[in-house]
Amino acid sequence: MKYALLDRGDSHSQQLAKRFHQLAADKGFALSPKSPEIVISIGGDGTLLHAFHTFMDQLYDVAFVGVHTGHLGFYADWRANELDELVEMMATAEPKRIMYPLAQIDLETSEGPARYLALNEFTLKGVDGTLVAQININDEIFEMFRGDGIVISTPTGSTAYNKSVGGAVIHPSIPSLQIAEIASINNRVYRTLGSSVILPQHHHCDIISKKEQRLVLNIDHLNIQRDDIRSIRCKVSTDQICFARYRPFPFWNRVREAFLGYEENRNGLSADQQ
Repeated sequence: MKYALLDRGDSHSQQLAKRFHQLAADKGFALSPKSPEIVISIGGDGTLLHAFHTFMDQLYDVAFVGVHTGHLGFYADWRANELDELVEMMATAEPKRIMYPLAQIDLETSEGPARYLALNEFTLKGVDGTLVAQININDEIFEMFRGDGIVISTPTGSTAYNKSVGGAVIHPSIPSLQIAEIASINNRVYRTLGSSVILPQHHHCDIISKKEQRLVLNIDHLNIQRDDIRSIRCKVSTDQICFARYRPFPFWNRVREAFLGYEENRNGLSADQQ
């Protein structure tokens, strides 16, 4: 098996990376930073986002495995003390390949088009003041927005910024995008729905700049500032990311453990409910 490994860069993650390399060598795995079959991420969800963007041009050929070194992440199945078990299963078991949807972000600028993919989310804000934009859905005007910004999230990204501004949590088996507002201003000129909107994979939305404005785009962990954006089209990408799942870890279990706490929930249930 050929593998690549990215770690967060802190001493704990680097020690775990060294340990993984030793265990992998014992099993005959080959370190292949340029053309791996499996990409190991050691750190947190941010580390896995970095790994995704590093190998974005090889999505059809690689699968990702996350090891978290702190709080439970949405993309990491393994804890720091489980490296031996992970490597053993990688050597002996065939993983289940889980596909997650991605967001495609197409920019129209004065310099020409630009395209990005997001695993988690895309956010758009004004640099010098409120964002002013027209939002179209399927080429029809939907609303005129003025406010702090807009979040476009994937299903897995729905648990991040999107959730903090009141968006719904979406299961990643549903290929979709969610549009959520960040502090919209409503008056007689600018009117918004006020709740998040979920688009299926065959729909798209366009964000059209309605004034000269410097905009900041956050695409996962990437930060981009531009003053020449004319419009932005967002849709579910035809590309997907693959995760190698060596043991079951249902999405709703991740949600429960991240936001509600397993033991706290069990303590609140009667014996017959458990």
